[in-house]
Amino acid sequence: MTPAARGVTAATAAVTAAVAVAAVTVYGAAPDRHVPSFPTVGVLMADGEHWCTASVVDSPRGNVVVTAAHCVAPEGEDGEPGEVAHDGLAIGELSFAPAFSGAGRGRQPFGLWKVSSVHVDDRWTKWGEDTADYAFLTVEPDARGRSVQEVTGRGEAPVPDWTSGHERDVTVVGYPEEDHNPENEPVSCTTRTGRDQDDPDMLHIGCPGFWTGTSGSPWIADRGGPGRPGRLIGVLSGGDTDADSTAALFDDRARALYERAARG
Repeated sequence: MTPAARGVTAATAAVTAAVAVAAVTVYGAAPDRHVPSFPTVGVLMADGEHWCTASVVDSPRGNVVVTAAHCVAPEGEDGEPGEVAHDGLAIGELSFAPAFSGAGRGRQPFGLWKVSSVHVDDRWTKWGEDTADYAFLTVEPDARGRSVQEVTGRGEAPVPDWTSGHERDVTVVGYPEEDHNPENEPVSCTTRTGRDQDDPDMLHIGCPGFWTGTSGSPWIADRGGPGRPGRLIGVLSGGDTDADSTAALFDDRARALYERAARG
């Protein structure tokens, strides 16, 4: 979740009867010569430190990464922009390490990608609306001129879905911070979404293990494994425990941000 997860540890509301918890798997660190299970998902870093989770989303130029808005922009209130992140710290210079793993500085099998621009809805930056807690980031090409999607795999990034309903089978992948995850391994859960009891406009799942650091984790519907990346319907936003997670469902406003990010 967030660096401070807005005072919480992973996602909001109680589990509804319609949400069944499927298997939660922590994937072991793959040697650099192997393709990781989720090559497009990784750690969003601020000034070189684990900040949140982010993932590559399919785009024409292969240069777009998605995460939660609260990971990259202070929450606004009463129409006024916020000044600092939820933990009271400056957000810092952002970069993205797809398929990151390993203790300490860890391994970055696909390199470290500099974020060049951040695109966030003003419903978040002025009003702090949870239903706008998503952000699309433009990342710079590497030294060889390649895009992040080209390096992590053109057939691995999910396609964004702007018209999804609230009930979908999804796979959610995130990186808890080192306090709960000293080897920096991603945690994954496949389950069914439902409406959040506290805010029916938000998505909800019940899966343990999504501690601080997993904010921005992609919610991927229709995933069929390598080469069948599925459709991205939202990213992890918040929660009251590590086992209850919420996400803002992508909509037309999310699409507008994505298109701005894709133009670079």
